[in-house]
Amino acid sequence: MQNIPHVPVLYKEVVEAFKDLQEGIVIDCTMGYGGHSCMILEANPNIKLIAIDQDQTAIDFSTKRLEQYGKRVSIRKGRFSNVMQEILQEVDPGEIKGILADIGVSSLQLDQKERGFSYESETLDMRMDKEAPLSALHVVNEYAKSELEKILLEYGELRNYKKIANAIVQNRPFVSAKELSEAVKPHMPRGKKIHPATLLMQAIRIEVNDELGELRSLLKSIEEAKLPDAKVAIISFHSLEDRIVKREFSKWSKSCICPPEAFRCTCGNNNQLGKILTKKPITATDEELKENVRSRSAKMRLFQMGEK
Repeated sequence: MQNIPHVPVLYKEVVEAFKDLQEGIVIDCTMGYGGHSCMILEANPNIKLIAIDQDQTAIDFSTKRLEQYGKRVSIRKGRFSNVMQEILQEVDPGEIKGILADIGVSSLQLDQKERGFSYESETLDMRMDKEAPLSALHVVNEYAKSELEKILLEYGELRNYKKIANAIVQNRPFVSAKELSEAVKPHMPRGKKIHPATLLMQAIRIEVNDELGELRSLLKSIEEAKLPDAKVAIISFHSLEDRIVKREFSKWSKSCICPPEAFRCTCGNNNQLGKILTKKPITATDEELKENVRSRSAKMRLFQMGEK
C-alpha cells in the first residue's frame, strides 16, 4: 500500500469480490493509480488483467507500478466504454471472469489543483483526459443559461438551479473554480457535510466528461457481450450513477422483458443474463471511513453474469 499514492475505496471488498479466480481475465475499466489492479493481481496469481484509463498521468504511474506483473498486465488508453468494445471483440468472452469499474474522479485528480476539479482550484478544467476538447472553462463561460440550468438540475440535483445558473451568467467570465464557487456561494445548499460548491462542481464535471453516458455505454457493452461466466463490480459515488447501475442489473436479472401491460409473454422468456449478488449496495466500513473520508459516498453493486 505504501507505493500507491492514495488508498482505493472499498479495497477489501473488491478483493473479496474477485477472490479465488483460478484463471481468465479481469478487466479494470478505471485503472487510475493501480490500487485495485495491484490488489486483484496479488490475490489471484493465475489471472491476467487488462487495465483501462484515459488519464495519461495515471497511465504513466501505473505502468511502472504494475510492471512487476510482466505479461499478466495489459494497459489501454481511452474511454472505458470504447476500449471495452475493442476488448470484447479481441478476447473470447469465456475468458473474461471479472469486470471492475470505479466510476468518477480519483483522489489524485481532486488533489491536483491544476486539474481544476476542486472548488479551491485556480483553474477551470476538469478533463479526465487532458486532450479532450471540452473543458469546464467552456461549459461555465460559453453554455447558454438554459443549458446550465439543465446540467445543474439533472447532474447536480440542485433545487436552486435557476438562481445558480443566473449567478454564473451574470458574473462570467470565470478563470478559476475558486472564483466560480465564491460567485455562486449565496445560492448553494448549506447544512450538509459537504462543501456548498460540491454539487455544482459535480454537475460540471459530469458534463465535461460525459460520465453518465460513459457508464451507460459500458453497461450496454457488457450486456451485449453475453459473458458466460463473469462477475461485474461497479463502484459509484452519487445517486445518479447508482440508479443507472441498479436499474441495469435489475433488467439483466429478468427472464421476461415484456412491458408490464402485455397480456402475454412474447419475448421468449429467456433473457436473463445472470443474477444480482447485492440486494443492497456494499458501502465502506467504519474502519475505512476513518482511513479515507472520501469513501463515505462509495457504493458497490455486484452482478454474476451467466448464473441463473
